Formats: sequence, structure tokens, C-alpha cells
Amino acid sequence: MTTLPLQGIRILAIEQYGAGPYGSMYLAELGAEVIKIENPKARGDIARQTGPYLLGDNDSLFFQTFNQNKKSLSLDLKTPQGREIFAKLVISADAVLNNLRGDQPDKLGITYDALKSLNPKIVCAHLSAYGRDNDRAHWPGYDYLMQAEAGLMSLTGEPEQAPSRFGVSMIDFMSGAVTAMGVTAAMLGAHRQGQGCDVDVSLFDVALHQLSYPATWYLNTGHITERTARSAHPSTVPCQLYTTADGHIFVMAMTEKFWQALIDILADQRLRDMKFATVETRRQHRQQLSNIIDSILSTKNTEHWLSKFAGKLPSAPVHNLQQALTNPYLQQVGMIQHIAHPESEQLQVLANPIKVNGQRLSASSAAGMGADTDDVLRHMGYQQEHIEQLRASGAI
Repeated sequence: MTTLPLQGIRILAIEQYGAGPYGSMYLAELGAEVIKIENPKARGDIARQTGPYLLGDNDSLFFQTFNQNKKSLSLDLKTPQGREIFAKLVISADAVLNNLRGDQPDKLGITYDALKSLNPKIVCAHLSAYGRDNDRAHWPGYDYLMQAEAGLMSLTGEPEQAPSRFGVSMIDFMSGAVTAMGVTAAMLGAHRQGQGCDVDVSLFDVALHQLSYPATWYLNTGHITERTARSAHPSTVPCQLYTTADGHIFVMAMTEKFWQALIDILADQRLRDMKFATVETRRQHRQQLSNIIDSILSTKNTEHWLSKFAGKLPSAPVHNLQQALTNPYLQQVGMIQHIAHPESEQLQVLANPIKVNGQRLSASSAAGMGADTDDVLRHMGYQQEHIEQLRASGAI
């Protein structure tokens, strides 16, 4: 793809681990030049050493998951020389993104107030655990903690069991995506209005926001949404896991149209009982209806029912991780990409879910620690002799 939406945009990313890198990778894959600033004293992003699957001396499959298409600049922002380089970069940048603890951006001088004299259009995005404007600003925090405190764990899992977290760090990923959207919107505003700003996103706020309609129900009616058996929808029935002859299938008859489709396909007179005639009565008799549908679906395997439901009723097989990643549909839609890496000629990664003009966004492997340092500095006007002096001093 020759032209991408964010081509020509430069973003400086002071980030590590998951949430921030996940968001900035979206921007990089959409065409932005994302320069990842990594501290040479710490050997860069801690994700480079996150096992168990390492790639050479200072890289890992974990790191590759979140840092494709970015440049790596080795730079110590706490040295005078490093700060001077950073200031020059800010002049040519559109945004500075960080996912540091909430009290750190002010200390590091990477807020809009600190940088606007260098570049009035700069956007400074801050992704932290709890934000920068409250008494938790100095608290460290992680995804799982947010799921716990925001009530999400209380809604996950089977009734009567201990609260459960999501299978993956969805709050990290949602927060990264929200930050990317906030940065993009702010950059658009800065280009139109000539003035940048601070953009703040916190893991806690994003986690709480994911309570969505159960929050609205509680805040306005006092209704408390609770866990339901088989991952069922709290109000729409039938919408849950059902048993087949060889496993499970998820069926979602979310509308009257789909309920009628289910009745027609299963062709069982028990489903036409008046106690199942409306959404409300189906909810009242959820367990009885589940037993009937189970008794029908358990007579055939999952593939049989998927072929019957295809295009008529929303349904899906319940895959384990291996089944999900070897599903032929992924190859059909291009959701797995192969990228070259010094330690693996055919490194496989998931593709970006965004398409532009019908094409998947292309990916390149994450850069080695500081791999782009010399090139970035040369383009800024630094001579090689000066670059070597900076390296010797520990600034890069």
C-alpha cells in the first residue's frame, strides 16, 4: 500500500510493555512514523526480556506482538544531551505519547505546558493507571487490578464461582486503542486550529467505562447485573452456550427474526409453547428453554448445526486457542501475516483488523534496541563523530 492515512505524521513514544505499545502500533501500522524512545541503561522496553519465548539477546515474541512498524531510538531523557535531542525531535513531531505512571510526565517535562514553547501544535498523550489529576496519580497499576476494582471480574465466569478475569489483558488493549483514537483526534484538531493539547486516558477509567449498559441500568434503576450460567446474555434469551454432540456452540437469537429462524431450523413443537412467545417470557423460563434446546442440539455435532444456521442465525463454534488460530477462515480473510525477523525468517503475527481500501495493513518486525538511533540523529544533522560521543557519554 503506497499511501496510508497517517503518512507524514511523527510520533515520539515513551512506552513499555503492553497498553501504550499496543496503541502506538495502530498508529504505526496506519502510516505514522513512530519513534520508540528506549532507555539505554535499562536495555529498552522491559517487554524485550519478557519470556518465555525470547528472540536472541534482547528481543522476544511478546515484544514483537506490540511493536511492529516502529523505529527504536536509544535515548536517556534524564541526561542533558538526551534532553537536547528530545527537544529537537519535539519540534518536528506531531505527538508525544507515554504510558508512564501518572506522576511522571510532569517530572520528565513531557506535558503540553512543558513542550508548547518548542512546538505549539504538539499533542501530549498520557496513558496511566489512574490518571494524573487525583491522589492515585503516583500509584502503579495493571490491567488485572482494573478488572477487579471496576467490577468486571464480578461479571465474568459461572455463578457461584470465584470472580474471574478475562483470558487476555483486554483493559490494556482497550486503553491503548482509546489512546490512539484520542491522539488522532487531537492531532487533527491541532492541524486545523494550530494548537496542541494534553490527552489523558487511564486504565481505570477505560475499565469502568466497559461496564456500559449494566452501569446505566444500575445508576438509573438500581438493577444489579449478575453472572449467568453458560455465559448467557443478562436479558436476551436464548443467547448463550449450548451443548452439541461433540462440544459446544454459541447461539444468539437476539431479535424476534432470529428466534423464529431458530424455531424453524430446529423444528421442535416444544419451542412453540406460549411460555416462550416473547422475550420476557423466555427470560422467565430460561432454564426450561435451555434444557429443550440442549436436548435438540446434543443430537448432532457442532459442524452440523453451524451448516444449518449459516447466514440465518448468529452462531459460532466454541474454539480453544489452537482451534481459533488454525481456523481456515483466518487465512481466507488474511488475519495472519508472515514477517521477516533476524531470528526467524517467517515470524507469524496477527494482522491489524483495520483495512484501508480493502487491503490489510502491512507489518514489519519490531526494530532491535536502538537500531534507528544513528539514522534518526543523522537526519537531525548530527555528524557521526558527535553520535559516537553521545554514545560514549551514555546519552544514547
